[in-house]
Amino acid sequence: MPFTRYLYLVAALFASSPAVAGALEDGQAAYDRQDYSSALQLLRPLADLGNSDAQVYCGTLYQLGQGVAKDYAEAAKWFRLAADQGNAIAQNSLGLLYLDGLGVAKDYAEAAKWFRSAANLGNAAAQTHLATLYLNGDGVSRDDAEAMKLYRVAGEHGDAAAQVYLGGIYLSGDVGPQDYAEAARWFRLAADQGNAVAQFNLAEIYQFGEGVPQDLVSAYAWYTILISRFNGQDRQVLGEPAQNRDVVAADMTPEQIAEAERRAAAWKPSRASD
Repeated sequence: MPFTRYLYLVAALFASSPAVAGALEDGQAAYDRQDYSSALQLLRPLADLGNSDAQVYCGTLYQLGQGVAKDYAEAAKWFRLAADQGNAIAQNSLGLLYLDGLGVAKDYAEAAKWFRSAANLGNAAAQTHLATLYLNGDGVSRDDAEAMKLYRVAGEHGDAAAQVYLGGIYLSGDVGPQDYAEAARWFRLAADQGNAVAQFNLAEIYQFGEGVPQDLVSAYAWYTILISRFNGQDRQVLGEPAQNRDVVAADMTPEQIAEAERRAAAWKPSRASD
């Protein structure tokens, strides 16, 4: 056996040992408590040994500048090492770097390649990114049917971004027939997870009764959730939820407003489905 192959096998065996698993858990715990310097100290040796999960963490630390200076090229290096091992999270992250031209030359085709690899492994975020490339014809031939298929797969697996795209597509009718009821269904799934754009669109749908029976209590509640979460921020994205809520409130009884405020106070984001 060639010596280099022997070293690779030894490293692979060591990387999957109980000691390494424990160190990986310790590194993950440090990351979760935002002790990024300790996380890097624990995870970097594992990444050097070829552990793809540790490599993803290292890539993320450099990408976001957590515990180290932000370095997209270094992030790309770690993501590529993990991506080449078939790590779907790394493949999606590397695709995003190519999509935005961060640490690598901007390349839609290369982004599509990595998104497709991750999408084929079931990564919902990558499915959404690849769908958007198909919808816009970036790096791939435009294919609305393929985009919708990928959005739907990702949306059904709980990806809020895909659910928002689907809601918007059905709301606008730009791809296929306009369907307010279907738009409301997808916006509701994303809104329940806490997506602000979906919450605003769903509130408007309830306000005007588009695709669903008009429901001022639900509209008021969703506007209130937005106001409490963002405190007037992100108005370019969300419009004016406070102003819209005032318009809705003018047609409501005090009892309806009280019920809407009760719902808003009790609201908690749901978790995405598997």
